[in-house]
Amino acid sequence: MILVVNGPNLNLLGEREPEVYGRTTLAEIEALVRDACKAWGLSVKAFQSNHEGALLDFLQEHRKSARGVVLNPGALTHTSYALHDCVKSISAPVIEVHLSNLHAREEFRSRSVIAAACRGQITGLGMRGYLLAAEWLCAEVGKVPREGGTL
Repeated sequence: MILVVNGPNLNLLGEREPEVYGRTTLAEIEALVRDACKAWGLSVKAFQSNHEGALLDFLQEHRKSARGVVLNPGALTHTSYALHDCVKSISAPVIEVHLSNLHAREEFRSRSVIAAACRGQITGLGMRGYLLAAEWLCAEVGKVPREGGTL
């Protein structure tokens, strides 16, 4: 199972600042990731919360069953040492994803306190960043894609 975890305000994708975050909704991103993982024989469990503790609880609950995690912490990227520590407790690889390029925005957004706990980071590629993270995770856990699957 691949987890797709999204933090604060990402439930508003498609309507909140579309010039920055695009017009794709969170539900559409989750469907894209599900389709990509299905080709590899892996299921997806998606979760979004505006509350830091709920994100921690979800990650801790699934830390042993997850084969990989696609994580967009939203604004918690820059402030949540608790989320950093939680990510470190997960043995599966975690890929931090951001729709916008953090390094081309306000200075406070250029630093991620989560990144050091993650296997990698994808930033600035829009919704395709989620797809790239999911495909990398699927390949990393060693499943062979089914016919017609994406690579």
